[in-house]
Amino acid sequence: MAARTGASGSGADEPPTSTGRRPRGAVRAGLVAAGVELARAGGPDAVVLREATRSVGVVPNAAYRHFHDRDSLLAAVCAAAMAELGDRMAAAVARVPGEPADPTAARLRLGAIGTAYLAFAREEPGLFATAFAVPQQHAYVVPADAAEDRSPLGQLRAALDALVAAGALDPRRRPGIEFPIWSAVHGLAVLTGPGPLRDVGATEQARLRELTLAFIGDGLA
Repeated sequence: MAARTGASGSGADEPPTSTGRRPRGAVRAGLVAAGVELARAGGPDAVVLREATRSVGVVPNAAYRHFHDRDSLLAAVCAAAMAELGDRMAAAVARVPGEPADPTAARLRLGAIGTAYLAFAREEPGLFATAFAVPQQHAYVVPADAAEDRSPLGQLRAALDALVAAGALDPRRRPGIEFPIWSAVHGLAVLTGPGPLRDVGATEQARLRELTLAFIGDGLA
């Protein structure tokens, strides 16, 4: 998901349009995009304002009109990484057939959320680490005009609510259950990513994913 663009005053630091004026917010968006690619390659430590400005082709002073320091750029990149994770989860859920009231489909959608989360951590380790690099802000803020909460936590909550609505989860067990589920999936992502299980083979990693998701599903039955 693209980061929001900000105001840019006279626009003197923006790429010129055919009219000679520079599009509003183009440099900010470019800096965030450059930061995302830096994070993709090297994680949150690789997000450096000077490197982002070099990639976009502007002088550092232009960047400071949009981000007052490296941490503010990292926060925007963090939000973009979290949003990309949310988009992948939403796409996985959308591929599951079946009506919302179908208990089997509701269980499969919960499994799709966990599978997509783990796949993102495995395929995009730099972005995955960056998504959680600013814990005090927790990255993704739902736009006021959004039709739904597409953040990872929001989608997990929606999937659990759907399980309740489909009669597949006792409503008395619903409050707060997203957090132990998230902990289990996130913990496996860390263990098999930078953690002590990072060197296990692909077959064993797949088995651990299936065990974890089955454990969660059995616990909800």
